[in-house]
Amino acid sequence: MPVVTVQLWEGRTLEQKRALVKAITEAMVEHADAKPDCLHVILQEIPRENWARAGVLGVDRKDA
Repeated sequence: MPVVTVQLWEGRTLEQKRALVKAITEAMVEHADAKPDCLHVILQEIPRENWARAGVLGVDRKDA
């Protein structure tokens, strides 16, 4: 039972999430011999205010 966890900033549309989990599932089937019915993909959406890089919160980044 493979589990793929993706942490990303919140804000993607439902359609983007559907496309992402489909692509991840297809990649795992092709490259890791995973069975689609046994593969779990978990999207953890993190608010930008709870994510920092180089000491700067995501909400404060100019390049975000």
